[in-house]
Formats: sequence, structure tokens, C-alpha cells
Amino acid sequence: MTDDAVVPPEPDLSKYGPWAVIAGGSEGVGAEFARRLAHGGINVVLVARKPGPLTEVAESCRALGVEVRTLAVDLVDGGVEAIIEATADLEVGLLVCNAGANTHSMEFLDGDPREFQRVIDLNLTATLALVRHYGRLMRDRQRGGILLVGSLSEYAGSIRHTIYGGVKAFVRIFGEGLWLELRDYGVDVLTLVLGVTRTPAMERVGLNFDAPGMVVSEPADVAGEGLAHLAHGPVHVVTGNEKSVAWRTGPDRTKIVLTTHKAMTSLMNGEQSADAARHG
Repeated sequence: MTDDAVVPPEPDLSKYGPWAVIAGGSEGVGAEFARRLAHGGINVVLVARKPGPLTEVAESCRALGVEVRTLAVDLVDGGVEAIIEATADLEVGLLVCNAGANTHSMEFLDGDPREFQRVIDLNLTATLALVRHYGRLMRDRQRGGILLVGSLSEYAGSIRHTIYGGVKAFVRIFGEGLWLELRDYGVDVLTLVLGVTRTPAMERVGLNFDAPGMVVSEPADVAGEGLAHLAHGPVHVVTGNEKSVAWRTGPDRTKIVLTTHKAMTSLMNGEQSADAARHG
């Protein structure tokens, strides 16, 4: 986060309890969401593929005095149904859809259609299914929150992000419509747009955090902003990335796409590989 970033006030989390489901809650931003919610007295259900990291985050949340359930599942392979079944006895007041990645780093015409479908199913299909299930319950109770984690990739086309960027753009527009749909029922909806964030996953793929002009956010700051702005949707851009988003929505699409491509090349250390970093 930039030095002049405005620190958001601590939000009142009481309307989002007693349980929160965090898809993608094993590390990075997802883990920080879990800890902040636990600190606010909200019990958490942590969902991710790998049980080891889930256990570590769960222990840190239990140390704050809340109940924790973990679920090691693949959202693309029966994970949604498993989550719904595992929470059937819980009152879930907050859904955080933080699981997302560009898992197939290929140009569209050369990629595997089955792998592209996995990108769609992970980032979009699973999100829609979870939102529909928990959103209907929140609407009936007339309280709750849904937080969708977005990406700067959704604001401009980029080579080898063809599917991922398009899917993320869909989710943001979907989130805006959902915000309208639920705002009169006491259910908050926010799409939190992330820029480059210093998560373990982004470090593993070798992002060049020192690229000139690069704005790099810390996971704890991102999670704090997301929860602070949840009640003020439909979209919040993480501090430091506002000018980038405003510029990417301009009318000169040729200039924007080519300039974005150059920036992505610098970020990826000269390689146009996929944004394979999970958000958490």
C-alpha cells in the first residue's frame, strides 16, 4: 500500500455472523480475511485445496477465540457441493469468494479448451453457484454480505489472460447487478479489485515487484480495505490502483491494451505467462 493510503475504519462485522465462508482461505489475502473476521468474533469456514496451509490458518483463528471448520476441496471438482453440505447446519452471514486463478497460461488459439474451461469454472461457475446458494439464504434473513475478489486484469485485454480477464470482467458486472438486486434486503455486495499483491502465490510465480512504477499491496491491508468497504459497494479498488483503473476504462482501447501489455511484460519479468497466482 502507498504511504498516503487512507486507513479504513474498523467495520462493524456483527451483521455478517455468526459464520463466514472463505473460498480460497489458506494463505495471502484469504488468510487475512479469516484472521480479521476471527478477530471480530466471526466463526470461519476455510476452503482451499491443500489441507496443510488450511490447518495453519485455522489454528491462528482458533487462537482468537472463534470456531473454525476447514474443507480441503477443489472447487472445480465437486467442491461447491461439498461446501454447501458441510455448512448445512450453520448460519452463514458472509461469503468471501477469493478462490481464483489463471491456471492455463496459454494464448487462446493454442491452449487446451478443457483447461480454459477449468479457468472459467474456478473463477466463474463456482462463484455463481456459491452466491446463489448463500445469497438466497441471506436475502431470506435480510442481512449478510457477499465479497467477490476481482483483479486489474478485468479492465483491459492482455495476451494469455484472454479467458481469465474476460471472466473477471463478467464477475464484476455480475456483482454490480447483484448489489442492486440485494441492497433493499439488507445484504451487502462488494467486488474488491486487487492490483499486484505480495501474496505467497504471486511470489511463487516470480512476479517482479520492483518493476518501475509498480504499486504493490500487502495482503493484510487488502483484507482490511475489503471488509471496511463491504457495506459501501458495489466496487472498491484497492488503494493505490485507482488511477490505473480510471485510465484503463478510457476510450482509446488500442493505446490502453498495448500499454497494459507492456506493463504485464515488465511485471512478469519479460514473460507473458498467466496470472497463475491464487488470491489466497
